Amino acid sequence: MAHEYVGNLHTHTRYSDGHGSHGDIALAAIEAGLDFIVVTDHNVWVDGMDGYRYLDRQRVLLLTGEEIHDQAREHQKNHLLVYETLCELAPHASDPQGLVDAVTQEGGLSFIAHPADPAAPAFNEDDLSWVDWDVTGFTGLELWNFMSEFKGLLTSLPRSIWYAYNPTLIASGPYPGVLERWDRLLASGKKIVAIGGTDAHATPVSLGPLKRTIFPYEFLFRTVNTHVLLREPLTGDFEIDRRRLFHAIREGHCFVGYDLPSSTRGFRFTAQGEKGEIEMGDTTEIRFGVTLKISVPKRAEIRLLRDGEEIHRWDYQETAVHTINQPGVYRAEAYLPYKGKLRGWIFSNPIYITSK
Repeated sequence: MAHEYVGNLHTHTRYSDGHGSHGDIALAAIEAGLDFIVVTDHNVWVDGMDGYRYLDRQRVLLLTGEEIHDQAREHQKNHLLVYETLCELAPHASDPQGLVDAVTQEGGLSFIAHPADPAAPAFNEDDLSWVDWDVTGFTGLELWNFMSEFKGLLTSLPRSIWYAYNPTLIASGPYPGVLERWDRLLASGKKIVAIGGTDAHATPVSLGPLKRTIFPYEFLFRTVNTHVLLREPLTGDFEIDRRRLFHAIREGHCFVGYDLPSSTRGFRFTAQGEKGEIEMGDTTEIRFGVTLKISVPKRAEIRLLRDGEEIHRWDYQETAVHTINQPGVYRAEAYLPYKGKLRGWIFSNPIYITSK
């Protein structure tokens, strides 16, 4: 039986452009019910922060990563989330392929951050999308970034103020172009792991008499998270647990969940074949057919996709079962009505089905 742990993989502190400390982030993560949190400050590896943080009997595992980009580039692009390298790699930022290769050489994981990140000219916010798609060897991509979705809504001052005061209305799902890009990469034969994050900064903003934090850490940690499935439970030893979590993420034993409408804990996507049951990130042969099973924590619209194309949809079910006899890359999505709109809720990592 899998052990599920929920964390946020994209946050910032005062060591870069965030507005809280590591302690603030850990406390917010505990209050939001997270099991782990990863701080990814820009172009700075902050050593000595990893470990469990406690509040009464509750705890959260705080880990360090980094978000690296070329600060000398005239138009800022190509942000890379880096995990489990345990050293500074920002000097490689000017060459995206060289940076990915350096991460791999150090035994780390590399994820393309906010692949689509539109400009917000009214607020002097540049487009920070990834553009060097000829890069190879990265672990995966950030399929859903809450703050990038927010940026895409900042098309006028009244609209921006509205969403600043109504943040529960922001998230609808990953950008369609990012989903399409992911499916194309998967269809090309690459194993590309999807994660979700918030890009939390807790930035204080003032506009005349209006003052707002965009957005508090605790609020963001209740939104787009990455749920990781482990075969063994966490031990309480932070070094062992760090390795277990990042190993599972590397293997794709995880899914992206939008936990604000309703917790996505308990989602499962499995395949039963001739050699037994496998989970997200795993591969099995088709042989005499494979049965896919999707389970969600509450009734939702469930979609099953093969090679990026929807092949079946179930309306408001908790369990969906489908037998397949074709090889391909299969993944699942779930949608919930929330605040008057059908919104993305769960996005699985793929199960890879090969011909014998």
